Amino acid sequence: MKKQIPADARLYGIVDMGYVRPEDVEQVTSALLQGGIRILQLRAKGVALDEVEALARRMQPLCRAAGAFFVLNDYPEMAARIGADAVHVGQDGGPLEDVRAIVGQDMLIGRSTHSPEQALAAVAEGADYIGFGPLFPTGTKPGRPAIGLQDIATVQAQLGDFPMYCIGGINGSTLPAVLAAGARRVVIVSWLLRQADVAGAAQNVIARMQ
Repeated sequence: MKKQIPADARLYGIVDMGYVRPEDVEQVTSALLQGGIRILQLRAKGVALDEVEALARRMQPLCRAAGAFFVLNDYPEMAARIGADAVHVGQDGGPLEDVRAIVGQDMLIGRSTHSPEQALAAVAEGADYIGFGPLFPTGTKPGRPAIGLQDIATVQAQLGDFPMYCIGGINGSTLPAVLAAGARRVVIVSWLLRQADVAGAAQNVIARMQ
C-alpha cells in the first residue's frame, strides 16, 4: 500500500553532501527531523555508489524512528534495495514508468520540473510529488536559470492538492515572497544547512507556513 505525503509535510529537507560532511550526517539528519521535517532526502552527487548507500543506511533508521519519509535522490535500484520510502529523479531520469518498474508500486516517486509544462507532464506520467524550480539562482544547481515566481499559483491551481514543492534559492528572506506567490510547500537546502541552529530554523519556517 503506497503511503501518501501528509498535508502538513510543507517543508522538505535535503541532506546535501555538497554542504554536509560525511561524519556529520546523523547529527544534521537528527536536527532536521527535530525541527519537524517529515520528508527528508539524501542528495549525494559525485559520491561513489557504495558510499551513497552507506550514507542512506545511516539516515533511513533516523527518519523511520521520527515517522518521516526517507527519499533517495537518483539511483532507483539502490532505493529499491534499501527500501527507501521514495526516490527522486530529475528530468534526465528517464520515463517514470521505467522507474516504477524498478521500485515497485509502493514507493513514492518525485520528479524535478523546471516549467509549467514539465510540472503537468510529470503529474500525468505518474509522479507522486514534484519539485518546481529553481525559483531563484542557487548554488545548489549552478548554471540552471531561475524560473521566477510568476507560474506558481497557476500550476498549483491546476494541480489542486497535489504535492508541489517549490525549490531553488528559498531562504528566510525569500520565503515570504514565495508563499505570497502561491506556494504551499517548499524545499530549503543550503540556507537551512548553514544555520547555527538547524532544528530551530526548520521549526521557524514550518511555523511561518502554517
